Amino acid sequence: MTAIEKLVRRGRGPLGPRAAVDVGLPGELATLLSVTNGFAVFNYGVQVFRSGPGGLGPELGAWNDKATWKHTYDDLADDLLCFAQDLFGLQFAIEGGRRVSTFDPETGERQTIGDNLDDWAHWLLREPDRRGTRSFATRWQDDHGPLGHDDRLLPRTPFALGGEYTDDNLAVCDAVTAMRVRGPVARQIHDLPDGATITLHAD
Repeated sequence: MTAIEKLVRRGRGPLGPRAAVDVGLPGELATLLSVTNGFAVFNYGVQVFRSGPGGLGPELGAWNDKATWKHTYDDLADDLLCFAQDLFGLQFAIEGGRRVSTFDPETGERQTIGDNLDDWAHWLLREPDRRGTRSFATRWQDDHGPLGHDDRLLPRTPFALGGEYTDDNLAVCDAVTAMRVRGPVARQIHDLPDGATITLHAD
């Protein structure tokens, strides 16, 4: 069994109807969504977007429309097809149609995970608590109740600016809003060197 098959088996889904999968998607992503059209894994620590009308949570095409949230990042999220996100809004994306990367919503930084979705699934399954936010998602929902399909956790003080992974620094937020409010921050700090003094300004 491949890593992506193992991940799907551990997930909860589908989140959308099977017939809605867009055949124009990259091959391996279309194949994944044809098996399970959107799913959540690690107690909703990771959410894979559904494709097409109807269903629960963000829809893949709408999520990647520049007007949804990417415009707040200028060109930082260009050439990314974001297909999933973790509990805090870290995006998992097919970058330039060539590789799978993460996209940090606070800094706009990218990190290459591997060449394909199976590499991504293997990466997650190796450390589900750290890379898939499993333990945090489980504990948060045990304490505060289940998250909605469109909800993520937004830090009041960004992690990149010293915010902590504590309950008093986190709020449940609509996933689109959570991305939009961090876009201007990411634009301002993206190219700054480590240790630089930061003075944020409102757009």
